[in-house]
Amino acid sequence: MLNLEHVSGGYDGESVIQDISFSVSQGEFFGILGPNGSGKTTLLKMISGLISCTSGSVQVDNRSIDHFSRKALAKKMAVLPQLTAHAFSYTVRETVALGRYAHHQGLFQRWTPEDERVLYTVMEQTNITVFQHQAVQELSGGEQQRVFLAQALAQQPGLLLLDEPTNHLDLAYQKDLLDLLKKGAEQEGLTVVSIFHDLNLASLYCDRLLLLDKGRERAIHTPDGVLSERLIKEVYKTNVTKYPHPTVAKPQMHLLPDKAECSAEAVMIGPSMLTIKQEHITLTSPIPLRTLSSGVCGAGIGWNSAFVNRHVPKNYDCSDPEGEMHDYLEKNGFNMGMTVGMMTAVQLSDAAYSLWEREHVSLFTVVTAGVGNATDGTQSVGASYPLTQGTINIWLFVNGHLTEEAFIQAVMTATEAKAQALRELDIRDKRTNTIATGTSTDSILVAATQQGETLSYAGTATVLGQLIGESVYTETKKAIERSQAG
Repeated sequence: MLNLEHVSGGYDGESVIQDISFSVSQGEFFGILGPNGSGKTTLLKMISGLISCTSGSVQVDNRSIDHFSRKALAKKMAVLPQLTAHAFSYTVRETVALGRYAHHQGLFQRWTPEDERVLYTVMEQTNITVFQHQAVQELSGGEQQRVFLAQALAQQPGLLLLDEPTNHLDLAYQKDLLDLLKKGAEQEGLTVVSIFHDLNLASLYCDRLLLLDKGRERAIHTPDGVLSERLIKEVYKTNVTKYPHPTVAKPQMHLLPDKAECSAEAVMIGPSMLTIKQEHITLTSPIPLRTLSSGVCGAGIGWNSAFVNRHVPKNYDCSDPEGEMHDYLEKNGFNMGMTVGMMTAVQLSDAAYSLWEREHVSLFTVVTAGVGNATDGTQSVGASYPLTQGTINIWLFVNGHLTEEAFIQAVMTATEAKAQALRELDIRDKRTNTIATGTSTDSILVAATQQGETLSYAGTATVLGQLIGESVYTETKKAIERSQAG
């Protein structure tokens, strides 16, 4: 659809774009990225023919744009520039209708039924029919952007060029506009080339990205290939970290603000922060902790400062544990955005906990454990177990900075230690009479202060891993023995 071959050019003899080559296929959503001054808008103007190339060529459908008349080129491509003030007060309908100009011929141009059909279709697509008789100047910025998108779509182009189309739009308008463009690319074969200021939006919607740096191509690839921490740090001169989107297989870049020295007081998580009551155990941290949890609430990876292990009766109705737990925590004054919540049917007075320290590594471990529904995970195929809440809940609070690897290894090490405690206590699966590996509803939390020394790993070859193994093994055995004695 679009092909650039060794394109260079700029303004007043100064070369802004230097030796850019790429192709965009029909139906592809192609994004152009780069810091301010990298040449993004200049390149888009060269693609549209507004600025001539000093060398190289821009081709649409295998034909140089220099060989098209302006009207013929308008049938092939449409341009949606950045939203700016407009001097003429046309109605929405009149503004959109201007997009049909390229399809009219002769001196006496008539409005045809086909024009009317296209006009109605694009106004419906962009959801602007309701204010088609209002003046464009009366509309909000987001509404105006949809009007000018409708005007561009009214040209019925095969190629749509956009210069930061979501600039100054709120979240809902950004999503609606980009969803519409993505749908046009996927379902109607519309080819979209767009400049993006927001790296994460570009990642979510684009099939491929071009990263410009001082007028030159720095990278051209899928979002995962372009949005690397190293590359973005070098080109944008800022500190970022890369994480996968939680529900879409696309990368997301996060800015890392500079931290002032001693911006947070050093915190040691320990027994003094733990409160044990008949209805729940709580630990409240003065700072948010980085957490990995399988709790009923606050599951996954996040930042939390409140941790709740709640006692429920053995006949607890589990039809909606998350919703019921959410209500319980709110009723008791916990901030749901910063709380991990777990449940257990054992008596909380039987909890076992201690602060463990070795070689400058510190860990606070809390375990509640009962084994009434103990299971052998290796023999559970086809088995049916009662859904009893939180039989063995393990909390690990690390006073240190954990890497992503260390969080995952901590869970592995703790699970192995828990299983060893069950073996030594000869806890068996009642169905198979084999040694249990856990219970059917075990839960775990690993939380770290993210202060002080970085602890890169938590396997049993490390001091941290050994401390996790020993503490979980010891506290689990104590908690089970207390529960059985009661």
